[in-house]
Amino acid sequence: MSQENVEIVRAAIYALNTGGIDAALEDAAPDFEFDFSRSIGPTRGVFALEPMRELWDEFAGAWESFRQEVEEFIEVGDQVVTPTTLYVLGREGIEVEARAAWIWTFRDEKIARITFYQERQDALEAVGLSD
Repeated sequence: MSQENVEIVRAAIYALNTGGIDAALEDAAPDFEFDFSRSIGPTRGVFALEPMRELWDEFAGAWESFRQEVEEFIEVGDQVVTPTTLYVLGREGIEVEARAAWIWTFRDEKIARITFYQERQDALEAVGLSD
């Protein structure tokens, strides 16, 4: 089952990189949660599916372009950890690179929750692993 989960995550990230939030959340559970409570930015909280779409549209609209590159897909039971690097280009030409890690939690072959972590180590510890 976990390889199927990895493929769902891979497709979701591809969709995000090509501008398709709806396609990215195609495999989201009806009670999906986006946990962004660990963010150091101004927007924090836990968001349901529709508010998550709005949050993403706001984020994507602020940049000229962006892409997320996954360093690896770490399968742990019904979860997939994705340490990533986000590359964004601002409207004034400023380039930003940020690292983070995400835990994708699955239930009944659907994305039940995506949890954001500032640090890879914190995400790994949350699923019972260490670097």
